[in-house]
Amino acid sequence: MLLVLALILVTMIRQAWPAWSELGASYFFGTEWIPSQGKYGILPLVYGTLVVSLIALVFAVPISIGISLFVTEVAPEWLRRPVVTTVDLLAAVPSVVFGLWAFYNLLPGFQAVFNNIASAVSSIPVLNVVFGPSTGSSFMSAGLILALMITPIITSVTREVFLTVPENDKSGALALGATRWEMIRGVVFPHSFGGMTGAVMLGLGRAMGETVAVALVIGAVPQISLNLFGVGETMPAQIFRQLSEAGSTLRSALIGLGVVLLVLTILVNISARRAVVAVDRRFKGAP
Repeated sequence: MLLVLALILVTMIRQAWPAWSELGASYFFGTEWIPSQGKYGILPLVYGTLVVSLIALVFAVPISIGISLFVTEVAPEWLRRPVVTTVDLLAAVPSVVFGLWAFYNLLPGFQAVFNNIASAVSSIPVLNVVFGPSTGSSFMSAGLILALMITPIITSVTREVFLTVPENDKSGALALGATRWEMIRGVVFPHSFGGMTGAVMLGLGRAMGETVAVALVIGAVPQISLNLFGVGETMPAQIFRQLSEAGSTLRSALIGLGVVLLVLTILVNISARRAVVAVDRRFKGAP
């Protein structure tokens, strides 16, 4: 698998090299992506990808952990199977279905809700910038759809991780007088932190690489904007829109976006693994 990954990376770098050599630093640090004018600065696309992915995690992770705890620690046996089946079915829904559903049914509602929020905070500094006027298509819309898409994935993995916690450890904590929440916080979470992080990283990888659903609801305007209710663009969505009709330079630049996305994903996973090791040492007292 490492060899396959290396071959993919080498092949993509070779095809992206013409754009990199021609554009130089302006490709990686430019703030304008306007192919019709020969401008290929990728920062707005990187920004959009990270913002949308973080929004998705902010909404998906708490919900996923809550569902997993409900299924493993609270729900009676007769209720667990329907909940698990429903979550697994949601994970199997194609992304284009989510995207079309959001485009035709949710965007008008998003526009109304976002504009109401923008009106409510219009006189509050900072918030009036972060939550500005909206047309419906926005970073937030894409993030919410991605949150819905990655919640089943994170939930399924997290649930399996919670099931590996030894029953004796949980029973011992309860026998010593701990409440259910204290037992979860002191036994379940420390034991499951590595697996939970892996589940979140799996969801983050899905969010960062999603194309069709994001392309339908984000607005297709590459820009760096603090307004989460404003339009934007991501790297996968831009590749999806333009690769089939791209000329030589644009095609090379789009493949370069794929390389940057791959590198970002690898860096995020490495950082997460280091965090897991550090926390495991803290909880388990490893040298």
